[in-house]
Amino acid sequence: MKQAILSIWCGVAAVGFTTPALCQNLSGNWQGLEVTPPRVGSWSSHLTLRTWPGNAVTGELYQQNDTNPNFTGAFAMRGRQTGPVLRLVHARIISQHTNNGGFWCQGSLALTYNAIEESLTGRATYRPQGDCNTGLFTFYRIRLKSAAAVPAGALSTLRVSGREVKWFADSARQHRLASGNTYAVRLQKNTTFYLTQGYYATPRSRPVPITVRVVPAVARPLPHTSRPPGARPAQLARVVLPTVLFRTATAVLVPESGPALDQLAANLRARPTLRLRIAGHTDRIGEPAKNVALSERRARAVQAYLANAGIALTRLQIVGYGDTRLLYPTPDARNQRVEVEELH
Repeated sequence: MKQAILSIWCGVAAVGFTTPALCQNLSGNWQGLEVTPPRVGSWSSHLTLRTWPGNAVTGELYQQNDTNPNFTGAFAMRGRQTGPVLRLVHARIISQHTNNGGFWCQGSLALTYNAIEESLTGRATYRPQGDCNTGLFTFYRIRLKSAAAVPAGALSTLRVSGREVKWFADSARQHRLASGNTYAVRLQKNTTFYLTQGYYATPRSRPVPITVRVVPAVARPLPHTSRPPGARPAQLARVVLPTVLFRTATAVLVPESGPALDQLAANLRARPTLRLRIAGHTDRIGEPAKNVALSERRARAVQAYLANAGIALTRLQIVGYGDTRLLYPTPDARNQRVEVEELH
């Protein structure tokens, strides 16, 4: 039985926001291999992790020898996450099959998380027993890296992480759609795709469901045919307010937001016919429905601030988009933002 300590370092920088860096949720299926240089050979590996309230973590590690697929081991894992560090130990042996006096090495395992690649990489250090020494692990998982919602009927490029990815229309993998990390498609309704990795697959590898939501396409405003000569056509000028900040996971504005909002109110007073749409956005952390509600409350908080500054509510529309309009690959604190759109 192998004892393992997994150290997962999360480095999400909050750029311009008060929301602290959050440790990436590592729940899910990780697929990869272990090599033990200078010895020749590799072990296909499948790691399943699940997080629980109170920072508890459970999971299962399955491995098989790539030159002898009958040499396998599966182990129940448990542990606890404290800040950026996740510690796991083998709780019990689920199953193992060896031959010719073989055995599984025991020791520790330290892995580092890469949010861009969705990878876990690191070194195993085993207690001296037979030829046990060290091992190098590499895992990848499939995650949606593009927007979770796309306009109906528009050509959208979906992007995912993973290695040697294949896209299927069904969980039985009978209808293959594409290969690779991107897939260009036009969707008319919410659609679930089933993705697999060919990278050191094992009998434990299963299709990963990825659901993409479809939202109504936004029609572009048309020029007024009756406008006076020289008048501007109707348009939307979208501006991000990077210094409009909120307390973590709330719609409470922090004092640093005042100068930007006071300047916005002054601009509105100087242009009494100007109308704005205030749009709230979040990063893709947590439940989508809660993200939409939070983004709407934040937009309403900005509306209330401007109203207290003397701006009529009839000039201020609000909308909450949640995590459906990311500007950066998640996780990225810059996705948590307020935008204003000028309505003519």
